[in-house]
Amino acid sequence: MTSARPFLDVSGLAKRFPTRGGGETTVFEQVDFTMDRGEFVCVIGHSGCGKSTILNILAGLDSASSGAVVMDGREISGPGLDRGVVFQNYSLLPWATALENVVFAIRARHRDWSRQQIRAHALSHLAKVGLSGGAEHRKPAELSGGMRQRVSIARAFAIEPRLLLLDEPFGALDALTRGTIQDELIRIWSDTDQSVFMITHDVDEAILLADRILLMTNGPRARIAESVVIDIPRPRARDTILHDPAFYAIRNHLVEFLTRRSRELAAGAAGAGTGAPRTVRFGRDGSAQGVDVVPFQRAAR
Repeated sequence: MTSARPFLDVSGLAKRFPTRGGGETTVFEQVDFTMDRGEFVCVIGHSGCGKSTILNILAGLDSASSGAVVMDGREISGPGLDRGVVFQNYSLLPWATALENVVFAIRARHRDWSRQQIRAHALSHLAKVGLSGGAEHRKPAELSGGMRQRVSIARAFAIEPRLLLLDEPFGALDALTRGTIQDELIRIWSDTDQSVFMITHDVDEAILLADRILLMTNGPRARIAESVVIDIPRPRARDTILHDPAFYAIRNHLVEFLTRRSRELAAGAAGAGTGAPRTVRFGRDGSAQGVDVVPFQRAAR
């Protein structure tokens, strides 16, 4: 069942930057969406629509020009350990080992824990992402790109945030490593009650991972136009999801939005409108339905 109040409520969000001539550029405006606890939401849109800026606002690393972000009934006004962030560039301390990077974050989150508790917690989360047997004692320069990203993910989960924010975390990885870490991310997330907000340019990745996909129009003055519900049952696997009747219908819908309608909506050709995005749901036979409200129900994992 859906609670009366969403876990995350983003309303009227806008970001404007001053220009040299004394005017201003609006990157996005009237961004409205909600997330429920335990939901995995991906956002897709072309470069320049402000996806990363929205994520930074959710993280408290940037501020909106207008609008509000409320999480668990409290407005976000700065960084906090109730949110964990994973960037594409890893953002690890270069002088510290993988273990020390995770320990550093846990120590900030659990100041009353003993050194033994912190170390055990860090080693447990590194093991969950496949980093043990000596790899945990290497510094970032001694790790591959995929291993560095595993450290980032372990660190983010280790502080047990209520909201995990992922900014294209797999964009720089090769396909095989990407698939492995996707599986590890889903496995860890499945055992928690954490909500995940993830930016990706990969349509297939979004369908594989998400409960819902938010589609943004092109910038400037971008907005979230659609919220596409992914009803494909979990657990999902790359080698079997292709055979689901809804997969190609959803994929074609997303690709068509990115190649045509994101531009048309941005230009006002199809009537941009304001307020909450239109919700789209696909039936088990792959047929699309436009609906006003789709209650979030956490699927069996």
